[in-house]
Amino acid sequence: MNKVLIINGHLKYSYSPGKLSASYIDRAQAHFSNKDWEIKKTMTEEAYDIATEVEKFKWADVVIFQMPLNWMGMPWSLKKYVDDVWGAGMVGEMSLYDGRSSAAPKENYGMGGLLKGRYMLSVTANAPQEAFNNPDEKYFAGRSEDDLLLPVDLIFKWIGLEKVPSFWAYDVMKDPQIEDDFMRFDAHLEKYF
Repeated sequence: MNKVLIINGHLKYSYSPGKLSASYIDRAQAHFSNKDWEIKKTMTEEAYDIATEVEKFKWADVVIFQMPLNWMGMPWSLKKYVDDVWGAGMVGEMSLYDGRSSAAPKENYGMGGLLKGRYMLSVTANAPQEAFNNPDEKYFAGRSEDDLLLPVDLIFKWIGLEKVPSFWAYDVMKDPQIEDDFMRFDAHLEKYF
């Protein structure tokens, strides 16, 4: 049986209580449940046991990070979770330190990952889709969504997981298209899992 770990990285604010992220978590859970996958979940804003979280990563075939784009990266509660779990897991549980050896100290940095499986980022953003991949839009200056989240992709590469294309819901506060986004999300999950 396949196994999925779904991580809710939403950080609550007065203007953003987390209902949209919770809705994506519910949809993902329904998708995987309908396919008879085993499911475990974590909400990074709540208390968690680091050793248990390391075991969840070792258990999972697929990891999904559901997160809002928060100041062009992860919310701090998700970053703290990564620091806690990756830090504990890099001593032979999730990775073998940084992958280098004393025989070749200049080679293979970041390639000590011990896990097998895939991961997917599911991102809600207030930025419109048109802000990306367009050199005329000054803020991102032609950069893509993948450019923006390269550090997040690299943390998963560090532990050995392979990337599934990310899902993005754009303009979720100024011009939300929630029902269309839900349909795109469902199709994305169906395509890759």
